[in-house]
Amino acid sequence: MRPLEALQATLAAEHAAVHAYGVVGGRLPSADNPALAERFRSAYEAHRGRRDWLRSRIADRGADPSPAALGYSVPVEGRDPVELTSVARGVEERCAAVYAQLVASSTGEDRRWGLDALTSTSVLLLSLGAEPTAFPGAPEL
Repeated sequence: MRPLEALQATLAAEHAAVHAYGVVGGRLPSADNPALAERFRSAYEAHRGRRDWLRSRIADRGADPSPAALGYSVPVEGRDPVELTSVARGVEERCAAVYAQLVASSTGEDRRWGLDALTSTSVLLLSLGAEPTAFPGAPEL
């Protein structure tokens, strides 16, 4: 994958993550789950920041940043914290795979940014109950 394509793919993942965290955060009974609500809010903010950085980075290269999709499927029905946490883990697992692809496809600042994003999402995955892995985002390794 070319570096610009990897940036665009990462931007698409960030658009989806921002949407998903809006859904799971909005469904979580936060008064009963303040720590989890804070984790979701923090993840939402992190993904928004990454999305904005990617938009700028792509535009700086003279390309049009990919827009958000008209809608996203977020597989959640109710307000159960366990279900919502599972959805959040899925979001982070997908982002980790995209960040790993960006790291493999880029150099310099983009690669460092991808490594930082991959590290942050790996730590968040652990806090959401995921099992530790040797190579987050690259289970084939």
